[in-house]
Amino acid sequence: MTSTIDQQGRAAAGRDAAAARHAVIGEDGAGRCPWAVTHPLNQGYHDTEWGLPVHGERELFERITLEAFQAGLSWLTILAKRPAFRAAFDGFDPVAVAAYGDGDIERLLDEPGIVRNRAKIVAARGNARAVLALREQGGLDRLIWSHKPRRTPAPLTAGDVPTRTPDSEALARRLRSLGFSFVGPTTCYALMEAIGLVDTHLIGCHRRGSSGEHV
Repeated sequence: MTSTIDQQGRAAAGRDAAAARHAVIGEDGAGRCPWAVTHPLNQGYHDTEWGLPVHGERELFERITLEAFQAGLSWLTILAKRPAFRAAFDGFDPVAVAAYGDGDIERLLDEPGIVRNRAKIVAARGNARAVLALREQGGLDRLIWSHKPRRTPAPLTAGDVPTRTPDSEALARRLRSLGFSFVGPTTCYALMEAIGLVDTHLIGCHRRGSSGEHV
């Protein structure tokens, strides 16, 4: 028979877990999304970059590439390796990456500072070539921002944040039709969150509304 103490302990743990899914008030008095308080790198990224509007071909190519490498891993892993990624991929210049040959692929597979996944490295090269081809159709920036939804979520808890939406599905389909890979609906939604197309900072987070793209 379960003791009253055990039952009370589990109930308290459940309340704590539920509370942790709401915005978390830090020592500085600012509310933050729960994931932001798990590591200093996460907090710095959350407070200064995540959800702010991102424009520009190179900047968006970088975000697409990093989101693709993140698949199956934690975002913290990618953040920690971001400087090494930038150095290894020529600052995410799509012209440079598009010109990579097989020797460059092998070079990147020997680079200890990045995620060494052949399929993702090859996809980065292919995506760079797709980015350049898009220049004749208005460019990557125009394409991605044309998928900004009319409404943005208003999540109270982390559980209220979707992982994919019809808009991210449409963006994924469009990108794949243009030759991009590692751009599924979930990856595209993460991209949309990161670059400010949607605002999924929780209600109660001090960064809520920082994108300036939604009322």
